[in-house]
Amino acid sequence: MAKRQRNQAIFFRVTEEERQIIEQKMELIGTQDLGVYLRRMAIYGYMIEIDMEPLNRLSVELSRTGNNINQLAKRANETGSIYGEDIEKIALDVKDIKSYLRQFMKAIINDFD
Repeated sequence: MAKRQRNQAIFFRVTEEERQIIEQKMELIGTQDLGVYLRRMAIYGYMIEIDMEPLNRLSVELSRTGNNINQLAKRANETGSIYGEDIEKIALDVKDIKSYLRQFMKAIINDFD
């Protein structure tokens, strides 16, 4: 058997009602791993749920902007010119990325207030 990093066991009993409360709290933060939940609660005293949707949108926007820049670079290398519309599109993409980043940062800050 492989040597376990966590080799100390802690056991305790709960009532059915306490178990239901624990499971409800686990559901609220979106975890199904009881061990992870109990270990974090015991060590840190709390767990934070962060809405990752703004970060997901940011990731999509970054990917889209990267693709646009690659297409622009390819066109510039092939033709030797770039259109102003293309630059404007990338500038709008960067503006969207900044907006999503601000939303994500606000969400994180609000979770800690």
